[in-house]
Amino acid sequence: MTEKEKLQAGQLYDSSDPELAGLRKNAHRLCKLYNDTFEDEADKRAGILRGLLPNQGEDVYLQGPIQFDYGLFTEVGDRFYANFNLVVLDCCPIIIGNDVFFGPNVTLAAPMHPLRWQDRNMRRRGDILYDLEYARPITIGDNCWIASGVTVCGGVTVGSGSVIGAGSVVTRDIPENSLAVGNPCRVVRQITDRDDIVKKFPDC
Repeated sequence: MTEKEKLQAGQLYDSSDPELAGLRKNAHRLCKLYNDTFEDEADKRAGILRGLLPNQGEDVYLQGPIQFDYGLFTEVGDRFYANFNLVVLDCCPIIIGNDVFFGPNVTLAAPMHPLRWQDRNMRRRGDILYDLEYARPITIGDNCWIASGVTVCGGVTVGSGSVIGAGSVVTRDIPENSLAVGNPCRVVRQITDRDDIVKKFPDC
């Protein structure tokens, strides 16, 4: 297997691999170009995003600034919106469904870090310093709202229709149609018809 194939499969991989290093360099360049654009440069932004996120749906809007590790390992559905300061460490597949909204300062962090320093520290191969890394995929289902300052960790699936409260750190799966908050993030309750916003504001 190539190092890229190991990365995508969630196996240990060498992050100094020339192919991976080139993909990261390209993604970081595209993020910088995107972050240097203005909101009224829609065509320019769309062109950059096509290069950064080849697996994206329709009507995707990223407020910016953004930072992706690779971009091409992230799949984004239709009508995805992300507010300021989106960080996506997609060193494993990340899938975001349709009609998903992110508040500001959301981080999707697929990397997993060894607890033992003997496994975590840098190694040397000739003139190259490297480490052995691995990651776990992240899936966010359709119709989710991920509020401000949320971190979603590797290996997590957030079920469709769920809301993750501001400042949460999501370390385990969240069932569908759940309101979940906290660090670590825990389910508070299910979201039901009682939460219908029209019923709360009948005069609007």
